[in-house]
Amino acid sequence: MNYIKGNQFSDHRGTLQFVNDFSFPDVKRFYQITHPDASVIRAWQGHRIEEKFFYVVKGRFVIAWVEIDDWEQPSPDLQAEHVILEEGSPAVLHIPAGYANGIKALDPGSVLMVYSNLNLEASAADRWSFDQNLWFDWQQATAHIITA
Repeated sequence: MNYIKGNQFSDHRGTLQFVNDFSFPDVKRFYQITHPDASVIRAWQGHRIEEKFFYVVKGRFVIAWVEIDDWEQPSPDLQAEHVILEEGSPAVLHIPAGYANGIKALDPGSVLMVYSNLNLEASAADRWSFDQNLWFDWQQATAHIITA
């Protein structure tokens, strides 16, 4: 994974958040996900070819990822990693091809921008779905986090 840290600047005109080290040369599309309810889990979506870049616009998200060993029948013992991205700490998380990812909002109304290196048609042909209960305990991972 590649975690690209950003920063912010504030003055009397407002606050500017930025991730200047993130460039868009291979991005073909982007979309926004809004989670009105912090109980929703979107997991697992895997891609052999597609790469994803995640940026939180509002609120906070737990984003988890796992490298897939066998696309037809992945091992239930794979080890997922995760990070919390939040609006007040600008950063972009890059999940390369060959991984499955999952997300869960920590605050109602959280908004996540997702950038992809594939167009919609190519992405749909490269989409693998796996049970959300594999590889990561979403409840345990978020139990100690204070939600708004």
